[in-house]
Amino acid sequence: MQKKILMVCLGNICRSPLAEGILKSKVNSEEILVDSAGTSAYHAGELPDRRSIQVAKKYGIDLTDQRSRAFTKSDFEKFDIIYAMDISNKNNILKLANSSTDKEKVKLILNEANPGMNLEVPDPYYGGDQGFENVYQMLDEACQVIAETKL
Repeated sequence: MQKKILMVCLGNICRSPLAEGILKSKVNSEEILVDSAGTSAYHAGELPDRRSIQVAKKYGIDLTDQRSRAFTKSDFEKFDIIYAMDISNKNNILKLANSSTDKEKVKLILNEANPGMNLEVPDPYYGGDQGFENVYQMLDEACQVIAETKL
């Protein structure tokens, strides 16, 4: 049975597309489905931010097949694990949960590499290119742990 993982940030153009691309690069796509979404629909249908595309490309990952979409209640049924990039988005996801089973699926992604610390992936949107590099490195570390231990 294929395991399904969803990465979620606010607009689904910076952090969650990077997390999706990074994890996809580390797992067997026949065994693991990885997708991403945003808690807002501001950028629905758009490509990831050009800076996310650039930093991913630097590491051999192509994000240009991704399009932003909004997180929906039905995602709880479709996905086994839902990784939020920060506490605000985690709380927004949890508000849509229908059950304790739904709530148990929602996790902060950086807790995989830093258990129990509740660290957040900073939104690099208003920062410079270095912010995207920093986010890439954080997500790469977390996704490596996920690929090695959670799947």
